[in-house]
Amino acid sequence: MITKSPKSLELYKVLLEKGYPEGFAVAITDNLNTDFTAGRMLGYLRHYAHLPMEDVADEMLAILSDRAAIIQKKEMEATQASWNQMRNDGIFGD
Repeated sequence: MITKSPKSLELYKVLLEKGYPEGFAVAITDNLNTDFTAGRMLGYLRHYAHLPMEDVADEMLAILSDRAAIIQKKEMEATQASWNQMRNDGIFGD
């Protein structure tokens, strides 16, 4: 079982309250299982009374895509910082 954050559990309850099937709510919260991702979905859902399941699933994929891009950016920044540190330390014999 996937450990879910408090926001993810709140998202689960909101999805059920809005009338989505339990299996759908589980699938969404299994993927949006952090406070950051679940919080984004909660913000999205607050703007609408009810959305088709396809729209909710599309938003979930968009949130996961954004999260992956943020992670990649952070990794690239860390790599660049390491590279800069090596250059500053004179490791290349400049």
